[in-house]
Amino acid sequence: MSKNANGKILALELEDGRFMTESNAVVNFLATGTVLLPEDPLQYAKVQQWQFFEQYSQEPFIAAARFIAKFLGLSEERRADYESKEEGGHNALRVMEQQLQQTPYLTGTRLSTADIGLYADIHVAVEGGFDLTGYWAVEVWLERIRSEPRYVAMQWSTYFA
Repeated sequence: MSKNANGKILALELEDGRFMTESNAVVNFLATGTVLLPEDPLQYAKVQQWQFFEQYSQEPFIAAARFIAKFLGLSEERRADYESKEEGGHNALRVMEQQLQQTPYLTGTRLSTADIGLYADIHVAVEGGFDLTGYWAVEVWLERIRSEPRYVAMQWSTYFA
């Protein structure tokens, strides 16, 4: 709790001993001055728009369904909660699909921290029961991100060791 008053795991300790929390704030802080975070105020706001979307329209459904199915186990007691995530998750996927039919990345023509944040859960959405087959633009976007020159797949066994 001394590092993150909100009691969550993510905390970045800065060189001067201060801490930064909340995943999107940390990612944007680390991306400042790179091509992943635009300097133009409108483009920056679009990144934030998609980051809020990730937190409030995707995560409570797609990420939550995956967490239930993969980490808690899909028992009968959890089935109703798990199934309640389906409609909201597909709504989020439809919004992403609509945008990605117009632009190669969520905010336009360049990869941003918004894409990175949403990629984290969308590329494993099937583990939460979300079949992406009907979302061709989302599938193309996932492959586009995997094809980025500096893309590195996460090694789960190392991460959870």
